[in-house]
Amino acid sequence: MRQVYLDSAATTQMRTEVIDEMTRVMQDVYGNPSSTHSYGRSAKSLIENARKNIAAQLGVTAAEIIFTSGGTEADNLAIHSCVRDLGVQRIITTKIEHHAVLYIVDYCKEKYGTHVEYLDLQDCGTPSYDHLQELLKDESQKTLVSLMHINNEIGNKLDIDRVGNMCKKYNTLFHSDCVQSIGHYEMDFSKLPVDFTAVSAHKFHGPKGVGFAFIRKGTGLKPLILGGAQERGYRAGTESVHNIVGMDKSLSMAYENLEKEREYVKDLKDYFKSQLLEKIPGVKFNGNCGDHENSTFTLLNVCLPCPADKAAMLLFTMDLKGIACSKGSACQSGSQKGSHVLTNVLADEDLNKPSLRFSFSIFNTKEELDYVVDVLVEYLESI
Repeated sequence: MRQVYLDSAATTQMRTEVIDEMTRVMQDVYGNPSSTHSYGRSAKSLIENARKNIAAQLGVTAAEIIFTSGGTEADNLAIHSCVRDLGVQRIITTKIEHHAVLYIVDYCKEKYGTHVEYLDLQDCGTPSYDHLQELLKDESQKTLVSLMHINNEIGNKLDIDRVGNMCKKYNTLFHSDCVQSIGHYEMDFSKLPVDFTAVSAHKFHGPKGVGFAFIRKGTGLKPLILGGAQERGYRAGTESVHNIVGMDKSLSMAYENLEKEREYVKDLKDYFKSQLLEKIPGVKFNGNCGDHENSTFTLLNVCLPCPADKAAMLLFTMDLKGIACSKGSACQSGSQKGSHVLTNVLADEDLNKPSLRFSFSIFNTKEELDYVVDVLVEYLESI
């Protein structure tokens, strides 16, 4: 059976070079980085070298990069500490953030009584900048704005510069989940007015289980995990040396090849979209998918022209045909609940139709996309 992987927004295939580098580290550099002997110093050296490389890619200092287990931990670290330690009384966010943000926001609301305000959404699903401006004018409470740079389900891009400058104007902290953008877009945090961000290596062809938080110096954030002095006291626990090295390698390769690989993947998305429009009358695209300025080149969220009750087996059928895609974010796998993003974005008539997220990478081909379109056409004709 043919295998086609179109779920790179969930996780990406690792580069061979990354696997080779990680294997070398696991074989040769196995000391605990906190140990003072030569084995430990060798491991510590690799970690700090990776930290410096990553910091240089993002235009920040090495001290502002804190290694974590991934994006979820980084989001939790920033938001929880802002409320618990920095006196944040109000959080401004949206109802279509990743659950890594929404769940910790709900927790802060219940535990600390944090006031939460949700931004209005434009028809396409982009947060209302006018509404944000209006809310920020009220400076009676210390505020944190948490808005993701790229939505993981519909691909909408936030104008992160605009939001950051608005937050700076009103002396407001700004956290942005950049899990879907780091490694795919140039990000210079020496110029971007963002205080905290979250990154995960497995979104840019690196290993799972490792990521980092960018924490702007001087913010006063405190640790979420206690038990050791690792990561400058921000994050206790023995560092995963091979994963950190793998993340450094994958991020370096992502930026070394950024322009060429971005054009390749962008062309795949455009081709897939054109084939769907040509062969499936009535197909729609959720969010800003048709606008390259306001949507990521890495994914396409497709609304298919058939009733939901006629397409209950659609995702299962795709899997049987060897096609990996997603009904929602991978973090919701196994759940029968609909996408909270699409629920808040789509009109009622489109909520009753099946939507699938297809996300692309350098490992995909147009021939694979032709096969997927053929499978979709065959399925729709059969119901």
